[in-house]
Amino acid sequence: TEVTVAIDQVSPGDQMVIRPGEKVPTDGILLEGSSSFDESMLSGESKPVDKAPGDEVIGATINQHGMVVVEATRIGSDTALAQIVRLVEDAQTSKAPIQRLADRISGVFVPVVLLIAIATLTGWLLINGDVQEAVQAAVAVLIIACPCALGLATPTAIMVGSGRGAELGILFKNAEIFERTRDVTTVVFDKTGTLTRGAMTLSRIVTDDEPLALHLIGSAESASEHPIARAVALGAEEGGAELVLPSDFENLPGRGVRGTVDGHQVAVGSAKLMAELGLLVPARFEDALEEMELAGDTAFLAGWDGEVRAALAVADTVRESSAQAIGSLQAKGLTTGMLTGDNRRTADTIAGQIGIDRVMAEVLPGDKSAEIARLQGEGQQVAFVGDGVNDAPALVQADLGMAIGTGTDVAIEAGDVVLMNGDPELAVTALSLAARTFQVIRQNLFWAFAYNTAAIPLAAAGLLHPMIAASAMAMSSVSVVGNSLRLKRFER
Repeated sequence: TEVTVAIDQVSPGDQMVIRPGEKVPTDGILLEGSSSFDESMLSGESKPVDKAPGDEVIGATINQHGMVVVEATRIGSDTALAQIVRLVEDAQTSKAPIQRLADRISGVFVPVVLLIAIATLTGWLLINGDVQEAVQAAVAVLIIACPCALGLATPTAIMVGSGRGAELGILFKNAEIFERTRDVTTVVFDKTGTLTRGAMTLSRIVTDDEPLALHLIGSAESASEHPIARAVALGAEEGGAELVLPSDFENLPGRGVRGTVDGHQVAVGSAKLMAELGLLVPARFEDALEEMELAGDTAFLAGWDGEVRAALAVADTVRESSAQAIGSLQAKGLTTGMLTGDNRRTADTIAGQIGIDRVMAEVLPGDKSAEIARLQGEGQQVAFVGDGVNDAPALVQADLGMAIGTGTDVAIEAGDVVLMNGDPELAVTALSLAARTFQVIRQNLFWAFAYNTAAIPLAAAGLLHPMIAASAMAMSSVSVVGNSLRLKRFER
């Protein structure tokens, strides 16, 4: 039975009917039907996202066409939208280091102004004995020196900058990030899923008996959750192979897998793994491996019964925007890097396609943070962009961690900045917006402090009536707010 209920009565597990043009009430999993959803409020991208049964849908996104049934999974404060709102609020209410500097200045400035006002009052009384003029000059000093603009300089810029970031699909977790970005000298990208699409497919296999090879290799890989393994298993099935579950399966992180299939001890992975297992590598497979790597594919070997019997390649296409993002960063004077577990030849080929300055290849998952630490040891201030579980330590190690919002929850939690879609150009936008926000903060502080400093002598000299001082003080605050609001016009 279909009934209408209030949103606060929806519980996880409830099934919700969502018609074309309606908003998704809360996060959930699509059970029935298929449609396109407008997720621009989440990612900043206007292009609708196609969803099929089994896909996750986000609360507050809009169903474009087709009636669907969604099972609620997260409600209330647990939804993606609520978490985004919380992150933005945290960023807007936190203090940047430069704000603490302004607070310290104000802590000294206010007592000094009070002493100047007392000195002004005393000085005028001693000079001409006119109480009215003395009080008027002292009051003018107090009014014109009111540090309202100093207090507004940082919070207004942070509020507008983080709000504009949210509109563009960028979430800054705290105010300190705006200041930290100015020191970044090197931006390092994880390759898979960041510079590339992360959707690999089996593109080529060289072997003597392809049906047997697909059966054995696909079966061995079917027990692994690694993206490359899934691509191989899917490619084997599409090639007509019937897969079985391997026995004695062992996953070897960064090297490959091995297991027993139909009595054959099958190993699939890098040339280094083949050498460790003592498998003979015929020259033609070495040549095929080199050719595949030079083509930019991720290539590896497979062997059984004591010998390598196949060379395979999976392809992961580079994002169209990757080269443009790298070029934009280099135009800002930043060094770019790529971190990947791929072999050196494949990594160099992809880096050459998009213009990466520095390549760190054949890095095991657990060593990514060590690579970031090594760059920092060379004096670099490193921003790292990643999306996977194994990227989380590197995101924490980096001076600025930028997590892809379409990636894993642990990576998002570890990052300082969350990019709500996988476009690498969004990392460029985030750095530019943070730098622009910090520039506005400095402008606000300079003009607010310079204005107060310049106007105090005029007020003390009796050249500034309290009414005019009050108007000028108000205008200084308005000018700071107006300067901050210019950030709303920031474009990607």
